[in-house]
Amino acid sequence: MKTIDTMKLARGLALCAGAMDAATGAGLVAQPGWTLAAMGVAAPGAEALVFLRWVGAFVGAVGASYLVALARGGAPRLRALFEFTILFRVAAGGYCAVAVLAGTLEPRWIIVALTDGALAAAQIWLLGRRDWSHV
Repeated sequence: MKTIDTMKLARGLALCAGAMDAATGAGLVAQPGWTLAAMGVAAPGAEALVFLRWVGAFVGAVGASYLVALARGGAPRLRALFEFTILFRVAAGGYCAVAVLAGTLEPRWIIVALTDGALAAAQIWLLGRRDWSHV
């Protein structure tokens, strides 16, 4: 049976999650209407854009943290990043799921909940693997 290289998976996850969040965050700051349209959701009124840009700054910073940890390399940095960002993933995904179910966010926002949930689950799974120490 072929073994799974935990560090290769961790690096891949960090690259994908970091690029996705950094790009989404930058898009929400610079062009929130276009970014939301690309996500398939309706943009809010102009008065809400300042808050959407603020959320974008936060999302972009989370994404950048993945990329910084990846660039600086090493298992300890990636483990710490995954441990720390699980909370953000669960909070953002959980809020979106509840808001969709309550009808305060349109149904297409469920993709955010599913993405954050999947990333949190992947990070938890990776953190539970024992072969981090060989790097």
